[in-house]
Amino acid sequence: MHDMNNLRGTDLNLLVVLDALLVERHVSRTALRLNMSQPAVSHALARLRSLLGDPLFTRHGGGLAPTIRAMELSKPLAEALAQIRTVFGPDSFEPGRTRHTFRLAMSDYGAEIVLPNLLRALRRSAPNIDLAVTQLSREGMIAGTMDGDIDLGLGVFPLLPEQILPEHLLNDDYACLIDRATLPLSAQSIDLDTYLARPHALVAVHGEASTEIDEAIHAAGYARRVALIIPHWSVAPKMIAGTDLILTVARTSLKSSLEVKGLAVLPPPIPLPAIPFSQISHKRRRSDPALRWLRGMIVASTARCTELSYPPFASPQPPD
Repeated sequence: MHDMNNLRGTDLNLLVVLDALLVERHVSRTALRLNMSQPAVSHALARLRSLLGDPLFTRHGGGLAPTIRAMELSKPLAEALAQIRTVFGPDSFEPGRTRHTFRLAMSDYGAEIVLPNLLRALRRSAPNIDLAVTQLSREGMIAGTMDGDIDLGLGVFPLLPEQILPEHLLNDDYACLIDRATLPLSAQSIDLDTYLARPHALVAVHGEASTEIDEAIHAAGYARRVALIIPHWSVAPKMIAGTDLILTVARTSLKSSLEVKGLAVLPPPIPLPAIPFSQISHKRRRSDPALRWLRGMIVASTARCTELSYPPFASPQPPD
């Protein structure tokens, strides 16, 4: 095995090839990504295997499967190359020509806010940029950002470690969704006693039972009963129809509820805090030109949502 402490004898371009192989998991796609020939990529892989004393990849299903050693190298390698690129050219990222995959995490609520405008902008100006989007709890997004598993987390983050860089994107507010048949015909609001007496539905990715809503209710000296906890914002409105449940969530997430007949969108009967929607990244990545560009794209995309398309506070007529 090569002495890795002697960098003078190491071709650092091999690390660029390894990073691309870890992303593409395919020799031909790596060659295309790096504008190299396939034999040149294969030769570089052979040199990497000798240099690191590990096979790094094995053949699997027409592509390449990384070894444990290769997976261990993935995160520190990507971070090291990002820092090196910053040294040699902090503004060198060319989104119109570069092929790159960004790893994002958000809920389906966040996806509805961010992705439609962002994807249209990417397809127009940066068609070689790919997004890999996963859904995590806010704790999972913070941990993934800290560990380098994701590039950006998008959501609501009341508390963050010092190493995390937040960027506020917009504010949303809360609204209540209720089956219209369980209210008086002319009701345009719900009183506090009724709100507290009825069972509630809660959206929580990993079953967390305490939220900013409950903290505000407890601070006012009250409590509510949560009868249903579900992980998905988009399906929640369908759980309210035909029940006595109340769903209190971000008002923007209730746009699809207008498609369900007989549901009422009403203001909460108790003051609740605003919902600050943000993107987070690790401070060590603040100079990464590619990530800096994507953060700017997301800011621009969500700026178009500044006047959020809220469902109106209203009590639709009951279904026929």
